[in-house]
Amino acid sequence: MSEEGGFGLVAAEKFFGLILLIVGALATYYTFTSTQALGAYTGFFGFLSAILIALGLILIIAKTE
Repeated sequence: MSEEGGFGLVAAEKFFGLILLIVGALATYYTFTSTQALGAYTGFFGFLSAILIALGLILIIAKTE
């Protein structure tokens, strides 16, 4: 058996992290550019967008064993 993790698994994790990072950045942009429409929910959606960005960064930085 190979001692290293499969390349496909590592690539999939990094790719999924990149997708989450992009979606989080877009969600943050659209949340804070449409504050008039969101009203009181701007902070809530901003927080959810920050969670997506954090998860994306964690998946990109994490090392798969």
